Amino acid sequence: MSTTQRFATLGVALLAASSLAACANNASGSSGAAAGGGSSSSSSAAANAPQVTIMVGGMSKQIYLPFMLAKRLGYYDKAGVNVNLIDEPAGGDATQNMLAGQVQGVGGFYDHNIALQAQGKSSEAVVSMLQIPGEVELCRSDLKGKVKSPADFKGRSLGITDTGSSTDFLTQYLSKKNGVDPTQETRRGVGAGQTFIAAMKQKAIDCGMTTEPTVSKALSDGTAFILLDMRTADGSKAALGGTYPATSLYMPVDWVNAHKDTVQKLVNAYVATLKWIQGHTGAQIADQMPADYYSGVGKAAYVKALDSERGIFNPTGLMPADGPPTCLAVLSEFNPKVKGKAIDLSKTYTNDFVQAATPIS
Repeated sequence: MSTTQRFATLGVALLAASSLAACANNASGSSGAAAGGGSSSSSSAAANAPQVTIMVGGMSKQIYLPFMLAKRLGYYDKAGVNVNLIDEPAGGDATQNMLAGQVQGVGGFYDHNIALQAQGKSSEAVVSMLQIPGEVELCRSDLKGKVKSPADFKGRSLGITDTGSSTDFLTQYLSKKNGVDPTQETRRGVGAGQTFIAAMKQKAIDCGMTTEPTVSKALSDGTAFILLDMRTADGSKAALGGTYPATSLYMPVDWVNAHKDTVQKLVNAYVATLKWIQGHTGAQIADQMPADYYSGVGKAAYVKALDSERGIFNPTGLMPADGPPTCLAVLSEFNPKVKGKAIDLSKTYTNDFVQAATPIS
């Protein structure tokens, strides 16, 4: 049987630091008068605006940057919606919180909607933020020449964000595609950032899938080398067989249908944010982000990574037409809950809100 384990030997200090970081993110994640401190009229408007809680699968990751950037630009307030952002390191856990009604939406990979439909649950992406996964498969530097492709994953310990996350999905797909049954590897939930790098340094994992700014940090000190790079369209298509839309805001279909005005306000804010990203440099984007998002790697490295992978961000917010079929093909390769199921992809996303979005200045 496959062994999927959470890496839990990092020590009390590191776990405490992670908890404090999560608390800090939660505390700074609310929009509205409390966060902005505007005039009494704007405070009154904010108080009367609809409230939405969104759980993001790792807010400091560059792939999830639009959620906090929208707040820092004041776009939630301008759109007329109060948003509470909660940091959750793993997309799978965020999805479970959404299903339990603890949050109204998730900032995570689109592919979760396909997996949910296969289990008889209805959710949909209301805006697509990444047209490329932005994921990188790193391996320990001492394994260079020994691990040359996912075909060498047999018997290896592989780092993922957590069980049921999109990194878990993609790791299993890459293994299967390269002739390795996922049951012949060990997948460990090691999160991202410090916990991912510690797992690699302590040789708890041989390789692992992660994103910026963790990638830059692991490369800068020689901890790892790149095995597969899905930060470009060509790299993503070579690894996954086609366009693989990643970050989205997804929500339960019933909630969307009952709160269309609120969802439209959210999408207005995100479409404006995506447009803003296209017109600004990595340095200008970094200037808007909380300093703790790049403190581990340094602002210069964070900016360099942003400039090199700005193409991952979807300029329009529309779901790429060829994206959902690729995601379904990937999940069907290894996931018995999806394979052979009749999946209606048209019910896993909607472009209606993006097409109706009104500009925010």
